[in-house]
Amino acid sequence: MAWIVLIISGLLETVWAAALAESKGLSRLVPSLVFLVGLALSMAGMAYWMKSIPVGTGYAMWVGIGAVGTATYGIVALGEPASAARLACLVLIVAGIVGLKVLH
Repeated sequence: MAWIVLIISGLLETVWAAALAESKGLSRLVPSLVFLVGLALSMAGMAYWMKSIPVGTGYAMWVGIGAVGTATYGIVALGEPASAARLACLVLIVAGIVGLKVLH
């Protein structure tokens, strides 16, 4: 169960990061509220999975999931560049996340 919570917490990192950008410096109400709720849920999930997953492995995976999710959101929803080099870097992050899980 802790691994599922870790993945959900990582995805929530993507939610709060995207909402923070959309809030325009916390000046827009709805995105600011989404940011706060997403952040709180992501941190609560982190507190849960840290009870049973080593911090080094779990935190790296949490950050990686959030980073890949946020970069993907930027490419798909915001029209950020999707160069081959950028996509290759995202693939490397995913490979690192999978490697951490497999080697755990």
